[in-house]
Amino acid sequence: MTVLVLTGPKDATADLVIAELNDRGVPVHRLDPGDFPEILSVTARISSQGSSWDGSLRGEYRDLDIGHVRSVYYRRPTEYRFHLDLSGPDAEWAAAEARAGLGGVLATLECTWLNHPQRNAAAGVKPVALATAARCGLVIPETLITNEPDKARTFIENLPGRVAAYKALGTQAPSGIDGEPYALWTTKVHAAEITDKVSLTAHQFQEWIPKAYEVRLTVVADQLFAAKIHSSSEAARIDIRTDYDSHTYEPCDVPYKVAAGVRKLMGVFDLHYAAMDFLVSHGGGWHLIDVNPNGQWAFVPELRTPITHALADLLEGTHDHRHTLR
Repeated sequence: MTVLVLTGPKDATADLVIAELNDRGVPVHRLDPGDFPEILSVTARISSQGSSWDGSLRGEYRDLDIGHVRSVYYRRPTEYRFHLDLSGPDAEWAAAEARAGLGGVLATLECTWLNHPQRNAAAGVKPVALATAARCGLVIPETLITNEPDKARTFIENLPGRVAAYKALGTQAPSGIDGEPYALWTTKVHAAEITDKVSLTAHQFQEWIPKAYEVRLTVVADQLFAAKIHSSSEAARIDIRTDYDSHTYEPCDVPYKVAAGVRKLMGVFDLHYAAMDFLVSHGGGWHLIDVNPNGQWAFVPELRTPITHALADLLEGTHDHRHTLR
């Protein structure tokens, strides 16, 4: 039985887990769905009396029997790439067929997923994640989603300190003049800075939490790995992604109520893995601001090895995990 790793050609995070599985002698098959159909091909069949697909994935160097997959590590697969003869509407149609065909067959694999893409999709919608977290007993900041400028101004004026945090709702960054995507960092916003352009789409504004530090909490099944993130630069204190060189990390414990809420949240979304971001106030309160069902974890040096081992345990099937794919 094989661990199937679905990711792009350059994924140092997946490399850590693959190396650990190789050291244990666990068979691993790495594929990038983006190679379909130019390099990767699929043939799958289900009978009139069957309940699962039989078939194989044929890669550049070797084949994989889809019936021999024990677990799937769904990391960062690339987009489907098609022949130059396909462009515009034809390429869009081919991509939709590929997602439904190859993606659909893979999605039926009844095994442990880290995580199943359908679970990632549900947990990755910020309004859904925030509401679910609140129902699970976790504390979230006061949040407004609106495209009405006046409502945004009023919301900010009524917040402590009359300042809000603005952060994009989605993961797709807009493109600049050169066509390359650019980052949308978290920013501090005052009411006077809200313009009528807010009306053009949905925007998320949150209560600004004066923080003592942030916590990146990585969850693997029922195991919690938490680290305080202390940022020395002003830019990183607003958004830690702007200046990783300014960070220091310190493994920490998770308060009981937070741990209980996190485990409940994982169960509701049926996730085996997630990376969550918390702002910890000077009074010690933990405020959840992000649920990343496919977030990075290897950037905290002290937790890199234990998280790698926990992921390998789960993929190998040696961890007695609670959550299963429904």
